[in-house]
Amino acid sequence: MTDAGTMLRRNLRHTLRNPGTVIMTIGLPVVLLLVFVEVFGDALIAGMGSATHGDYINYVVAGILLMTVGYGASTTAMAVNRDLTGGIIARFRTMAISRASVLTGHVVGSVARTLVSSVLVVFVAVLLGFRPDGDPLRLLAAFGLVALLAVALTWLAVAVGLAARTAEGTGPFTLVVQLLPFLSSAFVSPDSMGGAVGWFAEHEPFTPIIDTLRALLLGLPTEHGGIVAVAWCVGLAVAGYGWARALFRRDPNR
Repeated sequence: MTDAGTMLRRNLRHTLRNPGTVIMTIGLPVVLLLVFVEVFGDALIAGMGSATHGDYINYVVAGILLMTVGYGASTTAMAVNRDLTGGIIARFRTMAISRASVLTGHVVGSVARTLVSSVLVVFVAVLLGFRPDGDPLRLLAAFGLVALLAVALTWLAVAVGLAARTAEGTGPFTLVVQLLPFLSSAFVSPDSMGGAVGWFAEHEPFTPIIDTLRALLLGLPTEHGGIVAVAWCVGLAVAGYGWARALFRRDPNR
């Protein structure tokens, strides 16, 4: 834990010296929020029948929060890869420190940045008319779900950063976490989509997470979606953690 705390302080200092990372993590989701609510909002509201401006912003915030987590994980993948290709991780391997602390520092730092970014995104959404109706327990559960998703995607990002040979090699992961929310229930209901796209949006991993997060924020019943959402997050976290540890333990000279 002492070594992990040292690595966490290292990552936080990097964040303070490179505030552009935090600005981008917050800025891109906020821009998307403004685009979909203020630019495309009226057209999308018309397609939702009796929905109003307030109804739509309440609908879309859950998807924007998921994208905030995705952007945060993308920056972590690149940061880990820079440490790997720059030789810092090779140097850490020769030191009398816990190997797990190197990865843990990245994960904890990234999750903390992502949660701060998520709170700021919600603040902007409230200024635009977002009104969460969930009780304190549901709002706390929503925060916990965002944190769990951040842990899951961050461990996957760490693994991708270790597996990629260059920073550009993390691009496919960034593309996936940025593209999949558009093919989910983030901005419109999958029922309004046609054919294979609608089927994919209904069954892809992000949809139950977004639906559960939306239900918790708005005080709606989660039904069985909450179990599915947590199962996806735990499964992704375990897969990412196992992959990252296996990559970190491998012989760097192979």
